[in-house]
Amino acid sequence: MAISRTTSGVSRLEKQKVYFETTLFNYYFDKDRDAHADTVTLFEECVSGKFEPYISLYVIEELEDAPIEKRDKMIELIERYNITVLAASDEADNLARRYIYEGALPQGSLSDASHIAAASVNALDRIISLNFRHIVREKTIKLTGAINTLLGYKTVEINSPMEVIDDEKTRYHLGRDSRDTRQD
Repeated sequence: MAISRTTSGVSRLEKQKVYFETTLFNYYFDKDRDAHADTVTLFEECVSGKFEPYISLYVIEELEDAPIEKRDKMIELIERYNITVLAASDEADNLARRYIYEGALPQGSLSDASHIAAASVNALDRIISLNFRHIVREKTIKLTGAINTLLGYKTVEINSPMEVIDDEKTRYHLGRDSRDTRQD
């Protein structure tokens, strides 16, 4: 939740507008992955009102490439969790190409750049992803933020589900699996 002030000066909590990148849909159903439980919790926190979830047509296109049985289950999550689908746009496409041109993401990762661009041009608060190769990485976060600032867009935070769900619900903390019982 984000805190905002009303015209009367009273603070109130607002839902964070979050973009769900395609990897979340895969992890939701892959029970053998470390981040599965945290991903399911993230979706459930949308129902409880903590987040307002968004995807774009870029996500839909990637989901449609999945095998039929898995694809149908993943697409069903969009309706079940009332996820808003954002249209693709020339503005987002141009921004995605700019990210790659400036080196924020590598050549050949236009679809990943498109996710960040869609969230940016729609002024969302953050992107949540489990794509650690191209999206949830320091270089990408810093450079896309700098490019957004330079071009007049809001800086969009980029996180994994483990970083944004309620701490008491996470099963994977600080790089350790929930089965790790060591105490700090």
